[in-house]
This record gives sequence, structure tokens and C-alpha cells, in this order.
Amino acid sequence: MKSCRIASQDEDGFTSERGLKIKTAVHTIRFLKSRKLVMATAESCTAGLIASILAEVEGSGACLDVGIVVYSPSGKAGFLGVEPATIRRFGLTSEEVAREMSEGMLAHEACCADITVANTGIAGPPPPDTNVPAGTQCFAWSYKVNGAPITFSETKLSYGQRNDFDAQPPNTRSRKSPATITWPAPR
Repeated sequence: MKSCRIASQDEDGFTSERGLKIKTAVHTIRFLKSRKLVMATAESCTAGLIASILAEVEGSGACLDVGIVVYSPSGKAGFLGVEPATIRRFGLTSEEVAREMSEGMLAHEACCADITVANTGIAGPPPPDTNVPAGTQCFAWSYKVNGAPITFSETKLSYGQRNDFDAQPPNTRSRKSPATITWPAPR
């Protein structure tokens, strides 16, 4: 009998795109647990997919606080404090809106997270009143240092289906991602 090996299999045994997303989630949960940190998400174009994939990892409940899905301008303003002027000036699909979503989630009185991740984008055909291409996703993540939010953001263009967000964490303008930041010692 011949044995077959899947050429794209990595050292941890993940072979599919979904497997790579789970691998990223496993590494994220390990990172959060090792530093006793808790995360929250505010998602638009992924409709809760980031929180859902993280929640698939065993033990993730100790690291996840809350995840919300907000599509509309009124939802982003009402639940997350995104300024209507920011939406008018930069559009719903912008790093500026993603940053305000992430900071708004972090500041929310019901949120107990140390880190927040937010995204907004256009998964399907773009609305007629925008020049933003389909597949544009704006990500932001925030955390607090001495009570003040520190926020990073990036815009990515992806191709594929609505839920095919890239499994790799986005880079930031400053080239610092949450995994490369010097975090305080675990509590």
C-alpha cells in the first residue's frame, strides 16, 4: 500500500486554510493565557468570525470577554462611540473607523478586556457611493498603557469569499503587532 503525504502540511499538522486559521487562534489563545490577558472583538465585515474561531480553541473562555457585530453607522456610533464625523470624512471602511471601534470597545463600561480587535470592510460588491474595492478590510487592535489606549491598524485587500479573512495577523504601520509588544508581567 502506498502512503500519501499532503505537501502543504505544516509541522503542527495543519493542512487546510481553515486549519491555518485555527492554528493562528491557538497561538493567540496561548499568548493571551501566558500573559493572563483577556480579549474582546468588535466585528463588521467578518460578522463575528474572529470571535467564533477563537472560541473553538479549548480553554478560550478564560481569554475572551465579549464579541459584538456592528454593521450600521448608527450601531458603530451607538455601541462603540465611533464619531459620525469620522464615518462621513473617512467612510465606513477605513482604518480611522476601525481604530475608533477598537478603542470604543476597550473603553466600553461592560468590557473587561485588556486587548480589543476590530475590523470593518467590504466583503461583497462595494456600494455605489464608494471607491473602496471589494475585499478591503481595515483592522485595528488596542490595549491600555497607564490607562491610555494604544492602537495599531492596517488595511488589507483580500480575495475570496466573505469569510476568507487572512489567517495571518495584520502588520501595523509601526510594524508592531500585539505579539511583538513588550507586555507587562502577568498579573
